[in-house]
Amino acid sequence: MKKLTPVFTVSVLFTAIFILWGLVPETILPKGNLDSVTAAVQGFILEKFGWFYLLSASIFLIFTIMLAFSKYGSIRLGKDTDRPEYSYLSWFAMLFSAGMGIGLVFWGVAEPMYHYYSPPFLEGQTPEAARAAMRYSFFHWGLHPWAIYAVIGIALAYFQFRKGAPGVISSTLRPILGNKVDGPLGVLIDFIAVFATVFGVATSLGLGAIQISGGLSGLFDGIENNFTTQIIIIVIVTILFMLSAQTGLNKGIKYLSNLNIILAISLLLFLLFVGPSNFIMDLFTTTIGSYLQNLPSMSFRLSPFDQELTWFQDWTIFYWAWWIAWAPFVGTFIARISRGRTIREFVIGVLAVPTLFGALWFSVFGGTGIFLEFFEAKPIMETIEQQGMEVALFTVFENFPFSTVLSSLAIFLISTFFITSADSATFVLGMQTTNGSLNPPGKVKFVWGIIQSASAAILLWTGGLEALQRASIIAALPFTIIMLLIVLSLTKSFKEEVIHYEKNS
Repeated sequence: MKKLTPVFTVSVLFTAIFILWGLVPETILPKGNLDSVTAAVQGFILEKFGWFYLLSASIFLIFTIMLAFSKYGSIRLGKDTDRPEYSYLSWFAMLFSAGMGIGLVFWGVAEPMYHYYSPPFLEGQTPEAARAAMRYSFFHWGLHPWAIYAVIGIALAYFQFRKGAPGVISSTLRPILGNKVDGPLGVLIDFIAVFATVFGVATSLGLGAIQISGGLSGLFDGIENNFTTQIIIIVIVTILFMLSAQTGLNKGIKYLSNLNIILAISLLLFLLFVGPSNFIMDLFTTTIGSYLQNLPSMSFRLSPFDQELTWFQDWTIFYWAWWIAWAPFVGTFIARISRGRTIREFVIGVLAVPTLFGALWFSVFGGTGIFLEFFEAKPIMETIEQQGMEVALFTVFENFPFSTVLSSLAIFLISTFFITSADSATFVLGMQTTNGSLNPPGKVKFVWGIIQSASAAILLWTGGLEALQRASIIAALPFTIIMLLIVLSLTKSFKEEVIHYEKNS
């Protein structure tokens, strides 16, 4: 292995310490164990800085939209002669698989059902609650998260491919921080990005293992939804994604991402036409309009006069922090696959296409769940509460023909999303810890793959998966500040480039 960077050494060391801390039982450290400390810190952050996350996420959305329709939109993410390496289908498939694939499958039914029963400011299980449930599901998975990813993606692609800078987060701040990014400050910035990435992805791997386990236990009587099953799943998937990681970006991730999209669309179309088709499309159409109409007010809505209402902290602010924690991972990955595209093309593609697909996904799966509850009195939510949110999707499938086939395809889809997310993460972590190498060494990717899977397995065993998720979200607070600085850095660099171009034209 080539000489290790300080970011790699510091990140591996602190990650190992954090995982070991997670293994310390509560009996030894009653108030100082990982679970209690992260719970206290996250509670403080969400309570005191919820407004900061809300404002920041909206700033990122406004900034990206303005970029797309400004004179900077024609700037190419690369040299003027560069052209995209991947087709639109492969590009969309890869960014979608890395960005949200496994999350949409996990929450597609569960989140609308939760909001339908417990919406903010409304009585649950009413038509108004159903409308709010769908609108907020669109909101939480729509333009805002993809704008967060887009800010990092644009910055990394612009500075790396157009300016020749290393493909790491710290290098995007050189226009405002100067040579300070080459010292300890730069290492700290990159470490925060790696920290958020490692634990954010490890949490998703844990959730994916839980959902696969839940689906298998429903399909096969001899399989139980317990830790043993989950650890076997993690081991198998780890072997598969490590094999995929060694094949490189143009084989493993690309082919699996294309397969993901085909499977996802197949499941979606089947349920759309076999399920309550007219209801689903009416709901999709109505909710898109309602989402766009209410987007400004939802983007800035909190509950200052109802201090006991924690819904916005539990959902919206939590999501914004979660997406920011995922931004180094997804942003780095989509930057790597977006060389040659213009900023306008990048923003429209990254914001519009996944948002529309996600909206249709929630309409089909979440809308079907609400339809079964509202019109047919099926106990969808009762089953979710009894068996866990990981069975929500499979519970809906049980009400339609070929439910076993549907559940089997869903498990396979979750597995392939699982593999592509982990594969993409090892690639990104390899880039971030090798000074932005476009093709990180296989040994570095191997190390990060083992760390991710070990983190998920150990904290599933100790019941600390939530602590892991909270750790990633805690890292989102300083990274939000870094992202706001990136917006300033990009703006300064774009202005200088346009002025230089106009002088020489």
